[in-house]
Amino acid sequence: MRLNYKKLGEGEPLVILHGLFGMLDNWFSLGKKFAENYSVYLIDLRNHGQSPHNADWNYKVMSDDLLEFFNEQNIEKANIIGHSMGGKTAMYFAGENSERVKRLVVVDIAPRFYPIHHDTILTALLSVDLENLKSRNEADALLSKYISDLGTKQFLLKNLARKENDNTTFEWKFNLPVIAKNIHEVGVETTRGSTASALFIRGENSDYINQTDEKEIEKLYPNSGIVSVNSGHWVHAEKPEEFYNTVIKFLKN
Repeated sequence: MRLNYKKLGEGEPLVILHGLFGMLDNWFSLGKKFAENYSVYLIDLRNHGQSPHNADWNYKVMSDDLLEFFNEQNIEKANIIGHSMGGKTAMYFAGENSERVKRLVVVDIAPRFYPIHHDTILTALLSVDLENLKSRNEADALLSKYISDLGTKQFLLKNLARKENDNTTFEWKFNLPVIAKNIHEVGVETTRGSTASALFIRGENSDYINQTDEKEIEKLYPNSGIVSVNSGHWVHAEKPEEFYNTVIKFLKN
């Protein structure tokens, strides 16, 4: 699958992968900062952003998409940053293609299995009748019945757009039916590690990486370290400067 992407800057390749319900635009500001030192590739994973939609959706196919992207762009070896689902994709890719990864940054996700915990968000999204939706404000009101956090709503609403061929009808940029049907795939564990140099960045106010995960990370990624940032799950969005400084220090070490 040919993924949608944006390339910024020049130099050593740095590939950035967003999380569930995200898209490459979420990383644009930080991408520009990293582009001062690297060739930054911001990617829309399949069924997200402007990349193609497909009924197959799991870490294997997303990893295969990434390998195809590397080959199309003639990237022999790259640094990879992945947040949450993007981090799991990066881990899977590193396990299958360790020789293509120079340094790996995994943001607030561990290799372990996670139970489904996006039920409320999916219910909220599925409550929006796109065919009869009149405005973004109406969508906001519908989501508000299920989601009280303003940041989460704004994040989701960034994916709401009018259809290109029908300016009167809305659509989600992500493939909601396939994601809802296969949501269990987001939480599956990754069992193959990598000897690539790796950094796991944990949000101190998040429970995605706990003390139990540390031993598994050390086992699968023997050349890794874990750094904590005083933030929630969205480390790069909540503490962008600290995140940038932490990552650039690791990449340049």
